[in-house]
Amino acid sequence: MAKRDYYEILGVSKNASQDDIKKSYRKIAMQNHPDRNPNNKQAEDKFKEAAEAYEVLSDSDKRQRYDRFGHEGLRAGQDFHGYTDIHDIFSSFGDIFGSAFGGSIFEDAFGNRSSRQRRQQHTGVPGADLKVHLKLTLEEISTGVEKKLKIKAYKTCELCGGSGARSNASRATCPSCNGSGEIRQVSRSVFGQFVNISTCDNCNGEGKIIKDLCPECRGEGRVHGEKTIKINIPAGVSEGNYIPLRNQGNAGKRGGPNGDIIVIIEEEPHDIFVRQGNDIILDLLISFPEAALGADIEIPTLTGKAKLHIEQGTQSGKVLRMREKGLQQLNGYGRGDQLIRINVWTPTRLTQKDKEILKELLSRDTMKPREGDKSANSDKSFFEKFRDAFS
Repeated sequence: MAKRDYYEILGVSKNASQDDIKKSYRKIAMQNHPDRNPNNKQAEDKFKEAAEAYEVLSDSDKRQRYDRFGHEGLRAGQDFHGYTDIHDIFSSFGDIFGSAFGGSIFEDAFGNRSSRQRRQQHTGVPGADLKVHLKLTLEEISTGVEKKLKIKAYKTCELCGGSGARSNASRATCPSCNGSGEIRQVSRSVFGQFVNISTCDNCNGEGKIIKDLCPECRGEGRVHGEKTIKINIPAGVSEGNYIPLRNQGNAGKRGGPNGDIIVIIEEEPHDIFVRQGNDIILDLLISFPEAALGADIEIPTLTGKAKLHIEQGTQSGKVLRMREKGLQQLNGYGRGDQLIRINVWTPTRLTQKDKEILKELLSRDTMKPREGDKSANSDKSFFEKFRDAFS
């Protein structure tokens, strides 16, 4: 199958500068990185294709030959090599993935999984991450809280220190890979040199084999256990936020690094408050006399009790605001507000005397709504903002 034009692969013009070529390659590599697209053969092929194009266009001599003769100009006596292993791309273009990012761009974007796995071939198998769901009340979210979590996880075997061997003498260099953890097969063709790198099956990529297993962990270097960890939850977290605890997950096999613990925040429903961002909303029932005459009422907040002033003639549905009685903004300054929606309560059990008083009031003009009177709900610009919270 004919190869695609290298400029087309990178999406640049033929007179593109080296900086433009580098930026375009970095973008395509990020989009099609295998950690972002696991088990995606199409993305892997695009990743390799972009690396091949960049290998040529970033070299002035190769680019000149390619511009004059196309792909044919790279075949005769070429020093270009194809890539069959993604890790070869990382090692060849480390300067591209390292510049301007204080380290590899993949370390920041993908947790440094690819490069970390390569470095760990002599230090055992990495431990798996653990996910923990942590339920918090609104009160805890309001102030932040320290929590203790009891976790069941693999722990390093104390008898062998995580090596998996009965003694140091029980570990030996793998004879199949000579301690490299890799089997490399190099083949040459008219299209160039191809290097196929695979994990050594004899030592599973560790470079060492164990002749005499530890009797406690049976060669794994870890055992089932339980531990208690502390975690500080900052104020203002929300449902779905997560906090990574680095290197506190499952212990790795035979000295491999620990995995992480991912603490996922869950918000417990509150008995009286509804959260709206950093604001909290309270439905408040008041009596008709309190609404008509005005009153000072003690109401609950996240930090205790507070006084709320009800103006004379307050209508049902009116929303009152208590400044900075809501939730702390996460990793920032300021707090939300507490919003109180007034609901005028209608009594359902009336004595005969109650009925007589109400009938007398009913006959008075001051007790009847007049045309042109405004209700609290007429101020839609404020009320509609919180309508969904009460629907």
